[in-house]
Amino acid sequence: MNRKAGYLGLGVVLGAAATVAAPQALSYMSPAAYAAAADTYRQLNLFGDVFDKIRSDYVEKPDEAKLIEAAINGMLASLDPHSSYMDAKAFKDMQVQTKGEFGGLGIEVTQEDGLVKVVTPIDDTPAAKAGILSGDIITAIDDQSTQGLTLDQAVEKMRGAINSPVKLKITRGPKKEVKDFTVVRDLIRVQSVRSHVEDGDIGYIRITQFTEQTAEGLKAAIDKLHNDIPADKFKGYILDLRNNPGGLLDQSIDVVNAFVDKGEIVSTRGRTADETQRFDARPGGDLSGGKPLVVLINGGSASASEIVSGALQDHKRATLIGTRSFGKGSVQTIMPLGQEGALRLTTARYYTPSGRSIQAKGIEPDYKVLEDVPDDLKGKDDMKGEASLKGHLANGDEDTSGSQAYVPPEEKDDKQLTAAIGLLHGVKPAETTSAKEEKSDAAKVETPSAAVTPPDAAKPN
Repeated sequence: MNRKAGYLGLGVVLGAAATVAAPQALSYMSPAAYAAAADTYRQLNLFGDVFDKIRSDYVEKPDEAKLIEAAINGMLASLDPHSSYMDAKAFKDMQVQTKGEFGGLGIEVTQEDGLVKVVTPIDDTPAAKAGILSGDIITAIDDQSTQGLTLDQAVEKMRGAINSPVKLKITRGPKKEVKDFTVVRDLIRVQSVRSHVEDGDIGYIRITQFTEQTAEGLKAAIDKLHNDIPADKFKGYILDLRNNPGGLLDQSIDVVNAFVDKGEIVSTRGRTADETQRFDARPGGDLSGGKPLVVLINGGSASASEIVSGALQDHKRATLIGTRSFGKGSVQTIMPLGQEGALRLTTARYYTPSGRSIQAKGIEPDYKVLEDVPDDLKGKDDMKGEASLKGHLANGDEDTSGSQAYVPPEEKDDKQLTAAIGLLHGVKPAETTSAKEEKSDAAKVETPSAAVTPPDAAKPN
């Protein structure tokens, strides 16, 4: 009774504020503003009335905290697809993702047919040192079966405090040999940047996401490539941003700055003119030595990836190869809410140096090159972009068709990578067009592509 009375008392106070305090505050407003504010107070009272009715009259006792959280989520969902409320756990998970380091074992896992499978152990981590191998199936974590667990739940159980142990039961190989491991967690840093030498004279750099570790990882990769490739033979760089969903704005700025040393990189424009920000390259920031650069993008390249590719394209610093990017041209600000999580709110749109808004349009490559898609994936190889998302920020004429997001697992089959290597060796890419597009052009009609539903991605822990 006391708890219920407390809530009812709050409702009365809110009502009093609307009916007594409001007129005094509103007396200083214009008639139009007064009417709008008064209507807002009435709507807030309506919300309080509905909440109290549900609490007192619903057929079963509701979870009041869940009711409020659902109301918050509904309010944010009405704004755009990227504004959301994060509870304490979701906020912590987001911080881990953007920080790029956590207490864990050092393995990348995925889920196949309900089984948690090791994609690869990360070099020099507890998992690698313990002898865990690619292809191992994790059947139990701390004596709890992984059957029925989601991939996120399994990853959460393997992460934890540094120096704490975790027990894994693993089946290995065609004979399903059972092995038990006790692995002590350590600080794991996610490798958002990977690199290697292509054809003996090209530096290939892949960025999987933009975390706090990305700029530092890129610098290390460029330094290593300079050491591995003689300066007189170095043809240039390939920066692979395909299926990179984005991440931190400051890291995308640093990545662009690693290839240019002057001019604007990106600008953001908020609700009012005084919220406009411009981010310029730091003189002397170019680490690439001016070598030619090719950037690979596709339908899965979004947000920070589009800032990088758009800036490098506008500066004519890079040639873009692949397919149209996703088209997420908005900035989200994370606003912590005490111990209750955080608000992820869209606060601005971003623009390339030439003033282009990528929102719901994406970045078009200089050379469109399509991959050969296996028969079992045809019709599922395209990614629906920002323009297809319900409630997205509008931006004039938009293209709602899909854009290919398939990347072959074998380099020898990767036509976009082959085109990039050829361009750096002086061979102009031949643009490719799918049979579906040719048919559409001939008929003079637009046939939107099927959307991709990506499988569970590999997750590090």
